[in-house]
Amino acid sequence: MTTWWNSAEPGPDSSNAGGTGGHATLPVQQRALDEGVVELAMVDEAGQNGMSPAWVAAFVRALDHLAGDVQCKVVLLSGLPEAFCTGATRDALADLAAGRLAPTELLLGRRLMGLPMPVVAAAEGHAIGGGLALLMSADLTVLAEDSRYGANFMSLGITPGMGTTALLSAALGPALAHEMLYTGDLLRGRVLRGHPGFNAVLPRAEVRPRALALARALAEKPRDNLLRLKRVLTLPRRRAFEEASTLETLMHELSLRELKLDAWGTP
Repeated sequence: MTTWWNSAEPGPDSSNAGGTGGHATLPVQQRALDEGVVELAMVDEAGQNGMSPAWVAAFVRALDHLAGDVQCKVVLLSGLPEAFCTGATRDALADLAAGRLAPTELLLGRRLMGLPMPVVAAAEGHAIGGGLALLMSADLTVLAEDSRYGANFMSLGITPGMGTTALLSAALGPALAHEMLYTGDLLRGRVLRGHPGFNAVLPRAEVRPRALALARALAEKPRDNLLRLKRVLTLPRRRAFEEASTLETLMHELSLRELKLDAWGTP
């Protein structure tokens, strides 16, 4: 039996971790699935896993907790069946435009790639904008055939951010990546099947089982070796991410000044 716990509180080994603690209201939850496998679940149904300031704070707390978990070998990153992560919310964009929030504060991909242990993403639902950047920051990824994936920044009137100019090209190659970045189009998972950046594209019901099987396979390996290998394998992406995010921040500062939130609805 597994128990959900809040990343801001002690984990399941602590004396006060057995109750529900109102966990249903938490946007990000954790639970130990198997020996060495911890699930990090994004479960904000009301906000469809949009990156509101509160959601981002909860996600960062979860990563901080996981980084110090010496029993964890692999993280299974999951979302809602219909929404893996839908990117920055309207309120977050308003804060960015007003200067109350810096673009660098939404660089969650950096934090995910910097997590010591490998991350397997089960993207059953849509991954849009910053949500797609988060997905591509995982080490292994499984997508759903009918869900939509895309970098819709330009459709919202802002330039791409969160490292997507580098991460998307690494995952899909420059031709399709540039098309998606310029147009902001959302593509069904089946269109992305066969591209090197994703491990599998499956019917939605098969996404989580496949991702969990991958996580369990990794958890069979010695933890120290997993951590060493992750540092080596993520190095090219981390370098590309840092260069891209620096340039993206400069573009953001200009495009955010011109952002007209009344021109579109809630992202």
